[in-house]
Amino acid sequence: MRRAWYAEWTKLRTDVSNSWLVLGVIALTVAVGAAVAMTSRYDTTGCGGDPARLSLTGVMVGQVAVAIVAVLMVGNEYSTGMMHTTLTAIPQRLTVLFSKATVLTAVMLVAGTVSVLGSLLIGRLVESDRGFTEARGYTALSLADGPTLRASAGSVLYLILIGLLSLGLALVVRNSATAIGIVLALLFVFPILAQVVADPDWQRHLQQISPMTAGLAVQATVDVGKLPIGPWKGLGVLALWAVAALTAGGWLLRSRDA
Repeated sequence: MRRAWYAEWTKLRTDVSNSWLVLGVIALTVAVGAAVAMTSRYDTTGCGGDPARLSLTGVMVGQVAVAIVAVLMVGNEYSTGMMHTTLTAIPQRLTVLFSKATVLTAVMLVAGTVSVLGSLLIGRLVESDRGFTEARGYTALSLADGPTLRASAGSVLYLILIGLLSLGLALVVRNSATAIGIVLALLFVFPILAQVVADPDWQRHLQQISPMTAGLAVQATVDVGKLPIGPWKGLGVLALWAVAALTAGGWLLRSRDA
């Protein structure tokens, strides 16, 4: 297993495009979160604004780069024929899957943590000037605050799970462009459908099963009871999507030729 981990880590770090994409995860997440935090303003007491969630808005954009990194870990090997070499060197195909998932998780844990901490730091620095003051019932963003800590840790886990979901789907379809298209459709089509559907119950159900909407519920620190699904339950829904994708990908990896 150690050889497999090292091989996957070597393939990931020696591809320059992967390094840029991982940096892109951090840059996009922090930049978008900073832009939202610096342009949002709340001047009314009890306005219902969620400073933690605003600061972490960039996760919604950074997840696209995460998905691309995960898909390319598989898609590039199939497109170049390297997957045949990989499976020749490591015949245990589930070992290949676990090693890819482990390396991806470790990389996204680091990138996600840096992204989230950077976003929160900027939010803490600017949001008091945007109306989020103690006089209006808001305290400065801090990991010592339970809901903020949950939103932060949950955002890191969210990015990891998006990566694992993307990895599994890439193993299923074995084509980078197709896999990225499917991942983006899963993430963004459900919220669009929820807006189009007129029935409130169906809207709620779509939000509860949507990988992105349900998963990002973990970022909420205000009016949590009004969410269509609870924070940790929502992240659990995304975890189920990721497990299903990895299970399907692992089964097909074992049953198909390289």
